[in-house]
Amino acid sequence: MKRLDLAAELSATTYPGRGIVIGKTPDGKKAAIAYFIMGRSENSRNRVFVTEGEGIRTEAFDPAKLEDPSLIIYAPVRVRGTDTIVTNGDQTDTIFENMEQGDTFEESLRNREFEPDGPNYTPRISGVLHIEGGYTYEMSILKSNNGDPDQCLRFTFGYDNPLAGEGHFIHTYMGDGNPLPSYEGEPTPVTIPTNDLDEFTDIVWKAINEDNKVSLFTRFIDIETGRYETKIVNKNQ
Repeated sequence: MKRLDLAAELSATTYPGRGIVIGKTPDGKKAAIAYFIMGRSENSRNRVFVTEGEGIRTEAFDPAKLEDPSLIIYAPVRVRGTDTIVTNGDQTDTIFENMEQGDTFEESLRNREFEPDGPNYTPRISGVLHIEGGYTYEMSILKSNNGDPDQCLRFTFGYDNPLAGEGHFIHTYMGDGNPLPSYEGEPTPVTIPTNDLDEFTDIVWKAINEDNKVSLFTRFIDIETGRYETKIVNKNQ
């Protein structure tokens, strides 16, 4: 697949839902991550990202307006040794705990499936970055079979020796609709356009739809030292 411009791909639809970008900076020195959430309902939009340990979690911006926390309050990012896990749901904890017991990333998701939010059946998207003696990453999507909740389709993609300046983008929906159409195909190859985290964060935040965006997390990890820098942007400030 042809590598696409990250900003153009992010802005190609008004509602990609939740999205994960993983890749490598143009200088080849750092792993790059972006995770964003969007919302159409008041409950979905009533969220912010906050730091928790080496990762982040979502919490209600206005606790008085929180309705159903089951699918919107979770830890999207956790760090396990030299692995960084990023997902769009509480499967972050599943991956972390199962990998602690020796399972692979793919095996860790065997007991999970898409979200129980019919008729959308939102896909669970997940990623893990391995930074130890080099840099590799994996991405996964668990989705219904064209909206049929009786079958879960499971896809895992592995990227060894990622190219400098390239990443992959996976998101929950192909666009707006009712029901929301699930993401299709393998993760999209995209540019990682800069070595500067502030600039990267600004590019992603400006590209996603102004009306529907809620929060953004970005991180650059030095592949040699493991040191990282993080940015969080919340529309609710």
